Amino acid sequence: MTGTLVLAGTPIGDVRDAPPRLAEELAGADVVAAEDTRRLRRLTQALGVTPRGRVLSYFEGNESARTPELVEELAGGARVLLVTDAGMPSVSDPGYRLVAAAVERDVRVTAVPGPSAVLTALALSGLPVDRFCFEGFLPRKAGERLGRLREVAGERRTLVYFEAPHRLDDTLAAMAEVFGGGRRAAVCRELTKTYEEVRRGPLAELADWAAEGVRGEITVVVEGAPEQDPAEIGAGELVRRVRAREEAGERRKEAIAAVAAELGLPKRDVFDAVVAAKHAAG
Repeated sequence: MTGTLVLAGTPIGDVRDAPPRLAEELAGADVVAAEDTRRLRRLTQALGVTPRGRVLSYFEGNESARTPELVEELAGGARVLLVTDAGMPSVSDPGYRLVAAAVERDVRVTAVPGPSAVLTALALSGLPVDRFCFEGFLPRKAGERLGRLREVAGERRTLVYFEAPHRLDDTLAAMAEVFGGGRRAAVCRELTKTYEEVRRGPLAELADWAAEGVRGEITVVVEGAPEQDPAEIGAGELVRRVRAREEAGERRKEAIAAVAAELGLPKRDVFDAVVAAKHAAG
């Protein structure tokens, strides 16, 4: 019989949020794979648990190399527990490769649900939560960051991002540039921790605030784009949407067709807008 891979959610701040099953799994697993073994040690001490199984590191730097080893453990019948520093493994954390490899080998995969920075930030943001997109971390390079934001500029669902504190001001400024400075957003800092803060306001205002310097772990929630009548969308917006898709790697013909389909417009209208913009630019 094959073993079981258990993805365990860990507290995003307050250790008291740890689910009771987490302690049970930590104590009983044959192998505990942790993103940071030092953080794991602090967590187990706080929970009053001593893992009986083998503890090993599993982080971005060794994820590819260590995945086959863990899969062999699973294939041999072991119960492998995967924990990351905070939240659910594989959500902007190590884990996806291991889950995919385990599924490929028909190994059972289950989870210990736990706290989520994404869902917590959404709930606290005051923005619509019925439909949302999680975008993870944006690229570090300014040009790539702008390109990624342009891809979702017309997205009507609420957007959720993770960001490092030292890049927050640049990210909010880029969002204000692409989405518009008046778009509502919320910056959620140090969720469930002592200095938890949720700052709400227009993107331009939040960018000015972040320029003074912000500390802690950050989740940004951004309001989706307002719904527009396709008939009211100008040529400039059509061109912007096509360019955003081209920057994301699509060929112009494909980008034009995709924008036309997205807005329910004839492809010819979008094509004419792109050609006119090209002529105007010389």
